[in-house]
Amino acid sequence: MKTYLPPEYIVKRDVKLCNKCKVCIQQCTYGVHYYDEKEDCMLSRDENCVNCQRCVFFCPKHAIIIRKNLVSYRKNHHWTSEVITAVKKQAETGRAILTGMGCDKPNLTYWDKLLLNASQVTNPSIDPLREPIEIRTYLGKKSKQVELALTGEVVLKTELTPQLCLEIPVMFAAISYGAVNLNVQEALARAAVECGTYFNCGEGGLHPNLYRYGDHLIVQVASGRFGVHPEYLNIGAAIEIKIGQGAKPGIGGHLPGEKVGKEIAEMRMIPVGTDALSPAPHHDIYSIEDLKQLVYALKEATGYAKPVAVKIAAVHNTAAIASGIARSGADIIVIDGVLGATGAAPKVIRDNVGIPIEFALASVDERLRNEGIRNEVSIVASGSIRSSADVVKAIALGADAVYIGTAALVAMGCTVCQRCYTGKCPWGIATTDPEISKRLNPEEASRRLINLLNAWGIEIKEMLGGMGINSIESLRGNREQLRGIGLSESELRILNIKPAGR
Repeated sequence: MKTYLPPEYIVKRDVKLCNKCKVCIQQCTYGVHYYDEKEDCMLSRDENCVNCQRCVFFCPKHAIIIRKNLVSYRKNHHWTSEVITAVKKQAETGRAILTGMGCDKPNLTYWDKLLLNASQVTNPSIDPLREPIEIRTYLGKKSKQVELALTGEVVLKTELTPQLCLEIPVMFAAISYGAVNLNVQEALARAAVECGTYFNCGEGGLHPNLYRYGDHLIVQVASGRFGVHPEYLNIGAAIEIKIGQGAKPGIGGHLPGEKVGKEIAEMRMIPVGTDALSPAPHHDIYSIEDLKQLVYALKEATGYAKPVAVKIAAVHNTAAIASGIARSGADIIVIDGVLGATGAAPKVIRDNVGIPIEFALASVDERLRNEGIRNEVSIVASGSIRSSADVVKAIALGADAVYIGTAALVAMGCTVCQRCYTGKCPWGIATTDPEISKRLNPEEASRRLINLLNAWGIEIKEMLGGMGINSIESLRGNREQLRGIGLSESELRILNIKPAGR
């Protein structure tokens, strides 16, 4: 069938600079570049280009530029070029359109509409270079009061529940083995150890090479139960039950068969080359009571030594759901917003289902406070965290800590070309191809992640100092430190913040 789809990008090559070294052919995993022996020149298949920029960065002569194809349809606010392209693509393939990464629709990022407070005369700021500012965070249930015994020395009588100790309130989000390769997970693990935080192995099981990082590992139990066994549960510092994720609320996980090689198949306990499909629901969870059974089953299986988290997608009734989760015995609630990323999701789901994390987070924190159970559970915000400023704003809205996924991949080299589901990631990240995976050096990638978190730690302390706050704990849910700009009255009411100028 002849395609009616124009190429999305155009590859421009400066023939005066190009020395036909063929580096672009070696670097491109999509077969864009090729050498024409008859004409003795380098040519491009523009229709294959995904604008990953790999060839641009590695061209020794800087001879390549990739531009958006300016060919466009007649302007129509309803029938946009994106909609027309989607209809044509489905007419040619008869398939659901898959995409990687998070929703890229405009007007869904509210972090940029929130402004932080700063100290002036009556509340002096703090200089983080000369005065201590505490950003260490503990995740887990907190006692309403602590009982001490004074018998010559102070003895803690209250039995504390298991906690995760974070030296910075940032963790690496669930990224499964299969969605990415072992080098990526190794880099995340090394950085988590170095920075005193945690990485989540996702729902694909755990490679034996990563067992040594167990003290900084969160293992995930999803509906497919891929790779879940007693040793797996006991090796991690915490367990996360994945109910949903922000990129595809209400539907299950999907790892395309193209990415299921021998080792991935062994970890997930499925045949080589088959799609790894997690069912949409957990078939043993249809109520909060059912969830409670699984929470305590996991606690029982691990000797009540680890906190159990429950991850849900941000949807319209998130606050009520979170209230039930808090009463189920879970220690941590993870909320993943509509901008959360994924390796593969139906585009129609990614773009139209769920709500921004900012609204879900504010609603959950307020609901739990109103019910007097906020101390019963910690909250982790996920999906759309791009910077240290986003971290600080999330904590002011009510989070204890955040997960980062896309930001971590970008730090390693990802250019968000949104083709993760193909398994051909030119940067060696969202691929399990043994040769392409070699492009990512775990040692260098971990150093980039460590640098990122160290830089964010400095900036978080600077922002706290500017607000006159010496502990991250004092910022949690402190919405007086936030003001909204360009927000409607209903948006301000849901976020429970004042407009700028008040």
